[in-house]
Amino acid sequence: MPQIWMTYDEFATLNGCSAAEARLQALHLSLDRRKSRDGNTRVKLNPVMMARFFETIREADFALDDAIAALRETHRQMSGVLATEQESLRRGVA
Repeated sequence: MPQIWMTYDEFATLNGCSAAEARLQALHLSLDRRKSRDGNTRVKLNPVMMARFFETIREADFALDDAIAALRETHRQMSGVLATEQESLRRGVA
């Protein structure tokens, strides 16, 4: 199982609250906390919070997935046109 550690600010963004409220939530949920070398305290997400985090990533990726699909479709269409033009040229030369 992966471990995801977030600062209180990141945890607040995930939960739609302030950093102070995120700290209280972390205490209430008894999440592991550690002070990092950069001086920020980070909380380790539990499985429920990890599922929420992964869901937010999936939602953000839909726009990217749509853009990739559109590019692939455009490439497919352009490849078909190019192949048709090349075939026409070969027939004209032969």
